[in-house]
Amino acid sequence: MGISEKRMMGGQCFFLNGNMLCGARRHKDGIGRFIFRVGKANESFAMKDSTAEAVIHGTQKLGGFVRVDENDCDDNAMLRWLKLCLEHAAALPAKD
Repeated sequence: MGISEKRMMGGQCFFLNGNMLCGARRHKDGIGRFIFRVGKANESFAMKDSTAEAVIHGTQKLGGFVRVDENDCDDNAMLRWLKLCLEHAAALPAKD
């Protein structure tokens, strides 16, 4: 299966073997934001990063996800976040 992408959550999301890795969208305020699926086991570690925020969908916090504004995500930060996402997704069983 490998890497795939799909429009959802108001933006573009990327998957590894059917498991969400991350997504990106530009909000009505003009600010681009990334969402990273780091997994619940890595969430407390990820939240130690001062640029990370919890993801709230409607009124519910999405466990295992963090949000980072585009201005806080240079190339090095993007690589760190993606590594965490890839490690999490690679440990999950593939989805159809």
